[in-house]
Amino acid sequence: MSSEPATPIAALEAQLLLDTFRGTDLGAVWLDADARVVLANECFAGWTGRDVAALSGQPLATLVGDLSLEHLDALRRADPATTPTRLSLRARDGSHRVLEVRAHPVTHAGRTLTTLLLVPIADRVEAEAIDGLQREVLESIALGRPLRSVLDLLCRRVEALAPDVACSVLLVEKNGTVTPIAGPSLPAAYVDALHGAPIGPRAGSCGTAAWRRAAVEVTDIATDPLWADYRSLLPLLDMAACWSTPIIAGNGEVVATFALYYRAPGSAPPFHRRMVEACVPLCRVALQHEANRSEIERLAYFDPLTGLPNRRLFSDRARQTLQMAARIQAPGALLLFDIDRFKTTNDSLGHAAGDEVLRETARRLQAEIGDSATVARLGGDEFAAVLPRCSPVEAMHAAERLRHALAAPLRISGMQIEVSSSIGIALFPQDGVELDRLVKNAEMAMYEVKRAGRGASRFFTSMMNDVVAQRMQMESALRQALAARGLALHYQPKMRLDGSGCAGVEALVRWNDPVLGHVPPDRFIALAEECGLIGAIDAWVLETACAQLAAWQRDGVPVPRMSVNVSPLRFHSDDVPAHVRRLLVLHELKPSALMLEVTERVMLSDDERTRVDLRTLNEMGVRLSVDDFGTGYSSLGYLKRLPVSELKLDKSFVCDLEAEASDRALADAVIGIGQALGLQVVAEGVETPGQRELLARAGCDMAQGFLYTRALPADELVAWLERERGSWTAPRLESIRGGRSRAA
Repeated sequence: MSSEPATPIAALEAQLLLDTFRGTDLGAVWLDADARVVLANECFAGWTGRDVAALSGQPLATLVGDLSLEHLDALRRADPATTPTRLSLRARDGSHRVLEVRAHPVTHAGRTLTTLLLVPIADRVEAEAIDGLQREVLESIALGRPLRSVLDLLCRRVEALAPDVACSVLLVEKNGTVTPIAGPSLPAAYVDALHGAPIGPRAGSCGTAAWRRAAVEVTDIATDPLWADYRSLLPLLDMAACWSTPIIAGNGEVVATFALYYRAPGSAPPFHRRMVEACVPLCRVALQHEANRSEIERLAYFDPLTGLPNRRLFSDRARQTLQMAARIQAPGALLLFDIDRFKTTNDSLGHAAGDEVLRETARRLQAEIGDSATVARLGGDEFAAVLPRCSPVEAMHAAERLRHALAAPLRISGMQIEVSSSIGIALFPQDGVELDRLVKNAEMAMYEVKRAGRGASRFFTSMMNDVVAQRMQMESALRQALAARGLALHYQPKMRLDGSGCAGVEALVRWNDPVLGHVPPDRFIALAEECGLIGAIDAWVLETACAQLAAWQRDGVPVPRMSVNVSPLRFHSDDVPAHVRRLLVLHELKPSALMLEVTERVMLSDDERTRVDLRTLNEMGVRLSVDDFGTGYSSLGYLKRLPVSELKLDKSFVCDLEAEASDRALADAVIGIGQALGLQVVAEGVETPGQRELLARAGCDMAQGFLYTRALPADELVAWLERERGSWTAPRLESIRGGRSRAA
């Protein structure tokens, strides 16, 4: 327990009451039965011009001229909820203050006291006037009126409340000069003279306030040294004093000044100071609102990253150009640009570097095209330009100049980057007279450039429409096939070259459309990757293949392992290990019964997520095979770093194996790599006994191809296995390679 003496409750209440009133604009005084002051708060004492202690024992009548004892008795008997009485408080300096007063009788220590609570009427009226000014200005801002009108209204309302004042608002520009925006009562010649005036340590009231970032009050303009450089303006001004306050934005920048000018020397009275306290935030709100509106307008029409016109502004300007060209029957061209492999740059170097590439591309395009044409960023890494009065030859020359300008090396993040671009060209009027048609045709031409290898320019041709129409028809049909389970799986066996039978099967997706007929996988798989369907197709193939393998295992069909291809895009968009784990549990499959075939592109990916997924799959016991090995990359380091179980020798190495010594050398090299690293090697596209014998002598483990069978539907594969099963031999010990396989 505390050893400090307890504070008497009465003393505590009195102190708490005084602390509550301290610092407020409410006056409080306690009177005895003879209307003498027992206690008063600091606010009341301040009104009288006396100290709190000096008021004790003073008759209230000496302070309030019209309060007699009879009046006080009437106040004591009155209901405090009724309209308060007005009194006139006389200060020591002779000034008067009109107050509203309410009386409350209280009993304290056996004495009957009267508490008077007093509120200055003038303060309330002034507060209401300032509230009205704030409401009116804020309403004007909310209605979206122009900034100049809003600030002009603010100045006029201040001048109406303070008739001896002239008000002004000056904008502070980025270059350190001022621009008058409101000053309705200041002489026009004086306002004009302020345009472009610099801020500084001796730049009048406003320029100095902006420089100091603090209010500057000059009580006599004629003699104050801050106005020494502006003496020549005094005949135009006809003002004697000026108080200026800087407007500081949320980012810390001084954006304007708000000033009150007086016709006579002197300082600003309290009411004017309260008005300025209210007006400075209003100015800040109005200026911020204008800045937001300007930014919204800029974002609506200009690309924030490059500063070029955006698609909306480009469309407006391009349509105007085309309309003018139609009226004067002049040719024109629309060029559509796309940065080649921009996503790779963005992913490998980071978005900051990618943004710098886009900014530099925009700068080079603008510099090359100049002001004679409109160049815009349409989105992503796509840019466009409309060239008026441009013939086909001139359009091609312009495209080549722009392409070479973009091809100059960039230095970003300390690295030199080579950037190429693909450009599609549509001509006016032969390729279209409407902007949308021209953009579509230029886009077709640009995509043809990309399909042909990128880094070139190409004109639109009518044949491209046919290609696009066919592609759209195929995409629509593929979507319907996927939704209606119109795809099918066929299975091609992987046969052991030692003659011991089937090592597994590879699931291959097939599509036979009612209208399009049989569509080769190399056509619709590439299309699926372009239009975003490959993830759904991959998932369906994996689910269907796992279900089929489980069914075969229940029926005793001799298929020990299922191989399924996984697109590189699937690793970027889905959680492949989670999907595989769910399917293995659902179908009660051993992880080693599943082989996922991926390309070298996946193995060489810099994406950490992909590498983690591959390691996770291996830790689960799922095997990984590298499909089409050796066809795309020369780096073999991933074979040592990543959990690979199998290499698939591409059929391009197999088809001329019997006739070409170079193909035999390449096949031997791939097989040798597999043997050295303890990996299974599977040869694809084996069609002749001679190929099989050469591969077997080289040490290849397995083969698949038409020599054995094409890929078959599930029931036909089972029948084929039954027919072939009798010819299989027991595996020779020297042919069993599982012992040297890292994942066997």
